[in-house]
Formats: sequence, C-alpha cells, structure tokens
Amino acid sequence: MAATLAPNSAPLADLNTTPLIDVLLVLLILFVITIPAATHSLEVPLPTGSTKTVHNDSNSVTIDASGAVAWNGMAVGQGELAGMLAATTRLKPEPELRFEPSGQAPYAAAAEILRTIHGSGVSGFGFVGTERFAEFAKPAAD
Repeated sequence: MAATLAPNSAPLADLNTTPLIDVLLVLLILFVITIPAATHSLEVPLPTGSTKTVHNDSNSVTIDASGAVAWNGMAVGQGELAGMLAATTRLKPEPELRFEPSGQAPYAAAAEILRTIHGSGVSGFGFVGTERFAEFAKPAAD
C-alpha cells in the first residue's frame, strides 16, 4: 500500500543547522585549547664576575624660607652648586639628587635652582617632601 501525501502538503526545504553549529562549536573549543599560552620573557643581562653590591648615594639640595641654598646641609652659592652638580654627573653610578624646597621658599629662587639642575644634565632627580603639601588649609567659614 502506497502512502499518499496530503494534497496541500509541500516538501520541507528548511535545512536543520543545529548539527552544523554543534560541530563548529566543538572545533572552536579545540582551536582555543590548542593555542599555546602567551608567555612574555625579557632577556636581562646580569653582571658576572663580581659580587660587589652597588651602593647608590644621594645628594640633597634644599632651599629655606630666606632663599638660601644648601647642598647636603652645607650652604652653597649658585656657582658652587653648578660645579657640584657637574661633578656628580661624572660619577658611576650617578647619585640621585633630591630637591626639597621649603614651603615658604621664594618661587624665583626655586625656579633658578631647578634651571641650574636641568642645565647640569643630572639624570636621577626627584622632589622630596611634596606629600606635606597635598592638602592645604581651607579658609575659615564666615
């Protein structure tokens, strides 16, 4: 007995894509698993032959409220400071220079010292004590 089709039924033309998507997901997972882990390496040449430790000294330049400049606690003039800075740039390793102006130091004096430091070619330079100026006193309420 032959099966008869309903007079209004048409053949299905839709493609079932579920198995195709499943296969693609499995392939994607396999590709992700087989990718090597990203490792970053950096070649660093280490010193050899000497166990001597490196001792980095530091120098400090301070300016007080009157505009007087001091090098490691000793009062110096502008010319002396430039000579000392030039001498430190020739040292190996170059010592760090710490600049600590007073809160009441004249701006012109601090700017002149910074210009001298910049002109000397010092490479290791930092401001010290600036955290104390992080918050200024608020004016009193009326």
